[in-house]
Amino acid sequence: MRTRNQHARRRGGRAAAAFVAIASLVLAGLTALFATGSATAAPAAGSYSLSNAASGLCLEVPGAGTSDGVQLAQRSCSGAAHQTWQLKASGSGYTLAAAHSAKCAGVRAASTSAGKAVEQQSCTGGAGQVWTLTQVSGSTYQVVNANGGKCLNVKDSSTAAGALVQQNSCDSVASKRWTFTAAGSTPTDPPTDPPTTDPPTNPGSPPAWPTATSSQAVSSTMKVSGTYDGNLKRFYGSGDLGSDGQDENQPALIELADGATLQNVILGSPAADGVHCLGACTLKNVWWEDVGEDAATFLGGSSSLVRTIDGGGAKLASDKVFQHNGGGTLIIKNFQVRDFGKLYRSCGNCSTQYGRHVQVQNTWVTAPGDGLVGINPNYGDTARLSGVTIYGDGDRDIDVCTKYKGVTSGEPTKTGTGPDSTNCLYATSDITYVD
Repeated sequence: MRTRNQHARRRGGRAAAAFVAIASLVLAGLTALFATGSATAAPAAGSYSLSNAASGLCLEVPGAGTSDGVQLAQRSCSGAAHQTWQLKASGSGYTLAAAHSAKCAGVRAASTSAGKAVEQQSCTGGAGQVWTLTQVSGSTYQVVNANGGKCLNVKDSSTAAGALVQQNSCDSVASKRWTFTAAGSTPTDPPTDPPTTDPPTNPGSPPAWPTATSSQAVSSTMKVSGTYDGNLKRFYGSGDLGSDGQDENQPALIELADGATLQNVILGSPAADGVHCLGACTLKNVWWEDVGEDAATFLGGSSSLVRTIDGGGAKLASDKVFQHNGGGTLIIKNFQVRDFGKLYRSCGNCSTQYGRHVQVQNTWVTAPGDGLVGINPNYGDTARLSGVTIYGDGDRDIDVCTKYKGVTSGEPTKTGTGPDSTNCLYATSDITYVD
């Protein structure tokens, strides 16, 4: 016969068991809820920088190296291509590919052990290169390797620039959290340039070259902000600007501040290093009678920069006409070029590389010439061409779009020519030959 206390203990035990069961169900429901929330809150595929929550420094491939096996590190955020990561869906997770090399972040030897290096590797889709994202808050995530379930982490939770990155067991330590920031105004996969500004048309015959209204010698770089209208005056270099050679360190004849417009100007010979554009700029009806080192060089690192060349022309360029060293997009339209090396070149060996974009619209090209555009697909470059007419190239010696493997030191290597679906974006109907 049970006593009153025994009955009470039995009722208490049943109540405790019921409480535990209910608590387990609630906990399971919350876990499922949060798991669902994390999955649906993952960022869209596209281009991002990843900054560490502990240090505020960005994940990068040190030295913008392009070789397999380079261990990733953190450094001050610059927006450079070797700090830009292409997030792409892969099975139940994502791959992270460096924009400058198109190689993937992966755990060395696909190890599942804590403390193993995270490095740049040729993309294979293997589990050691696949990452799942667990949302911490907003755009901040734990980046978890699908192979071993360990988190992307800065070694020893260091906040120093240059500290190496590895995988470690996941916990709440801040160095195991990364904030995803879209690279450019809108993440895209693959990254694209702004829409074309003009529909492709048959431009007809090129306009006549203008006659200068007067001439002026320039002995030190003219600096322009706002809008400068030269009324078709010819400017030419003298003194320190009196060279028309290919010296890479020549100063510019004219320097344009961010947002400046240069219009109705003729650059005569010698032209030194032509025009330098420091940010966004517009060159309207600008003519180069005898290109020096380059007709114009475009600087500034932002991926949102747009520069426009509308009208005008250039001739006698022994190498490049337009040199694109900074980030962003260059639009060349209603322009004519003759007797030239390359109309446009995305820098092949700048110490800091970017994804660059060029659009060539309604343009007249007269042989001889080597190539219209040269780009670096390994950094995400694109070229769009439409309404291009080429004169006097019966043997088709002028390459329309040339692809290179860009580098940060040494010399780039040519990888191919011709249209494709990702980088050299044009059809044969966009190019008209007049022999």
